[in-house]
Amino acid sequence: MNTLIAVSIVPLGRDDNVSSQVAEVIKVIRDSGLPNKTNSMFTEIEGPWDEVMKVVKESVKVLTDKGIRTEIVLKADIRPGHDNMINTKVEKIEKLLDD
Repeated sequence: MNTLIAVSIVPLGRDDNVSSQVAEVIKVIRDSGLPNKTNSMFTEIEGPWDEVMKVVKESVKVLTDKGIRTEIVLKADIRPGHDNMINTKVEKIEKLLDD
């Protein structure tokens, strides 16, 4: 079952600069081999449900193994029979805007 998620995994209780911890999380996501894109607020990950959720769990573990309180915001689009939604959803909108 193909799943596209937008996830934000944030360390809490630290100083204002959390960039290094966020980079550790994103590295786990990128090393997963699943299609992904990161922007200023979220990282999108696409793949089979179980694989996507495994990556989320492993990403959170990078922080919690260090005793860091962690907040997760996750939105999922589960659309059986479709793939490459990480690109095609945006391409459809861009095409409409160009017309």
